[in-house]
Amino acid sequence: MTLPPGKYSNAELAWFRSIFDQYYESIRSFAYYKTGDVDLADDIVQEVFLKLWTNRNDVKGDTVKSLLYTIASNTIKNHFKHQKVVYNFQKQEQSNEFSDEADSDLRQEELNRKLQDALAEIPEKSREVFLMNRIEGLTYSDIADRLGLSVKTIEKRMSEALSILRSRISYKI
Repeated sequence: MTLPPGKYSNAELAWFRSIFDQYYESIRSFAYYKTGDVDLADDIVQEVFLKLWTNRNDVKGDTVKSLLYTIASNTIKNHFKHQKVVYNFQKQEQSNEFSDEADSDLRQEELNRKLQDALAEIPEKSREVFLMNRIEGLTYSDIADRLGLSVKTIEKRMSEALSILRSRISYKI
């Protein structure tokens, strides 16, 4: 284990080294027993000894062992609490995805129904121009040529159709 950079006395380093050597394996075994994951146990042990080092000035020699086990136990509990939060978040996100998909289908159905109702309300000549432009993809001049009308007439009919649709549907067309 590498300590954070800084100037440390030989006494501090010797104290930490002796505690590390004395308790490393037992804390690691405890963490492995609680988690069932060797890599996680190693990470927990490292965090335990890092916390010990950080709080070295407040540590009493006769309580070091219980302190190490308490830190290890709390670190493990915090890890599993965090995992539970992550799991619940992922579960919620998945259910939101499903509900968004279902909601999207319902909204699409409702929009299609409103569109069909609104199209039925458009006068036939304007509806014809609208469908030729939006469904067939024809330009105003193509529609004018096909129907034998002026482009201005096509624009007027298209404007009428769009006006009716906008008033019936709150959706940009």
